[in-house]
Amino acid sequence: MCAVLSEKNTSSKMYEGPIGSRIIRFAFPLFIGNLFQQLYSTADALIVGNMLGNSALAAVSATSSLIYMLIGFVEGIFVGAGVAVSRYYGARDKEKLKKAIHTDLAFCLAAGAILTALGVLFSGNILRVMGTPEEIMVQAESYLRIYFCGVMATMLYNCCRGIMQAVGDSFHPLIYLITSSVINIVLDIVFIACFKGKVGSAALATVISQSVSAVLCMIRLVRTNDADRVRIRDISFNGPMLKKIVSYGLPSGFQNSAIGIANVLVQSNINAFGTMAVAGCGAYSKIEGFVFLPITSFVMALTTFIGQNLGAGQHDRAKKGARFGIWCGVIGAEIIGVLTFFLMPVLIKAFTSEPEAIAFGIQKARNVALFFCFLSATHTLAGVLRGAGKSLFPMLCYLLIWGVGRVLYLSFIVPVYNSIVTVNMVYPLTWFVTTVLLIIYYFKADWVHGFDRESP
Repeated sequence: MCAVLSEKNTSSKMYEGPIGSRIIRFAFPLFIGNLFQQLYSTADALIVGNMLGNSALAAVSATSSLIYMLIGFVEGIFVGAGVAVSRYYGARDKEKLKKAIHTDLAFCLAAGAILTALGVLFSGNILRVMGTPEEIMVQAESYLRIYFCGVMATMLYNCCRGIMQAVGDSFHPLIYLITSSVINIVLDIVFIACFKGKVGSAALATVISQSVSAVLCMIRLVRTNDADRVRIRDISFNGPMLKKIVSYGLPSGFQNSAIGIANVLVQSNINAFGTMAVAGCGAYSKIEGFVFLPITSFVMALTTFIGQNLGAGQHDRAKKGARFGIWCGVIGAEIIGVLTFFLMPVLIKAFTSEPEAIAFGIQKARNVALFFCFLSATHTLAGVLRGAGKSLFPMLCYLLIWGVGRVLYLSFIVPVYNSIVTVNMVYPLTWFVTTVLLIIYYFKADWVHGFDRESP
């Protein structure tokens, strides 16, 4: 008999109650939390752009795709851990839940140490390979090196947040993230406005604030009596559980890496249009990160919902939740896209007053915002399949279309039709093709069965 989890905890049981309200109520704290997490990089861009100028804004923007690429792979593994944790939580299997949590933390610490070393050592080399404009190279390299000095804290927070969310606790990560986000903004202002710091000061503020959120999360997990309790002495690798986590998470890790590598290549093409293009498109990306947060949060809740319900053997409930989530995500994303299309001229002025940079940002919104429905479809469908432990096919789609497809497009189409519009259109084109492939798989594959029968 599997050990049964205590019913006296604050975690959310997604396998009980009304489907729609369960998903939405769980997604709302995730949205608020993701909103504040987005403030980390956006506060840097806003404050740097307004206080240090467009070159400094471009320096921060030039690092974004590289940061995503380097940490995306490992964070994808955390998705696998979340699926494992939600599965064993839904099955009320306390012993395997404990192994999944402590193995996830051990992996996080080991991978964080490796990623810190690689990031600090090779930041400058990769920025040069990307063709970062020489006038912003020194600032971009300074920002990136300092950022990677604190990447362990970033990973630890995301690891702990994933564990708590997998058992249905989206409240505590929210509180900790709000706290650290406020600290980040205050430190940005103090370091840059009061102490006259440069771009590296913004990165230092981010490192300090992320460290606060990581420490608060660990304190919560160590002190709680809920199902996700952590004992420091038990943090170690369990071979079979690590294999299970990696089998769920490795596809997501490769998926994130493929997207990250492709985005680095996109950034390289943007760099060719000069500093104003880097600043304007970078500002657009920060805005897109904000406006798309409701969908991102909804997908995270949907993945947890699917994992818990299939772990509990409730296949029909999982199917109903999937349909609800996909339709809500697509409709919500298109509404957001229309608003972004029309409001971008106003929104982007918060980052820069340079007319040329503003024009580049508006152009990108005009090219991609109305296609947000396809971007949401790819995320919601992949989120459902990931929650069911079927992450291999979404990974292959992202590798093929968002990775190889974008590389081929940038290599052969952009040189022929060399304009910023051609570069921007790589996004909606690959979103559409990926959506079609995932829809076919979703309806053809029996994705709800087999998950609960897999060997732990």
